[in-house]
Amino acid sequence: MSAITHRTARATLVAVALVALAGAAEARPDLRQMTCAQAQAMVQRHGAVVFTTGRFTFQRFVASRRFCDRGQALTPAYARTRDTAQCPVGYLCEEPLFPRWERWND
Repeated sequence: MSAITHRTARATLVAVALVALAGAAEARPDLRQMTCAQAQAMVQRHGAVVFTTGRFTFQRFVASRRFCDRGQALTPAYARTRDTAQCPVGYLCEEPLFPRWERWND
């Protein structure tokens, strides 16, 4: 392979990788750009959604316990949307502070 062909192939590969990364970054919906009703509807429709919540932050919201791992607890989750400071978007799946089997050691 000649040097020019090799450089062209490398440039093409880099361009394809950058386009793929840009597409992945755009795929996560931004809560700050959505209304409260839109965010709630998206969680209900998909069951679990990872939203961008800030410039460098994201959070996974779920519609029900079936989208959590076994043993996790549901916690109501609120977030800022375009029209609401504390929108009840859905729930978070969290590890309980005291797992069931450790609550009562009799």
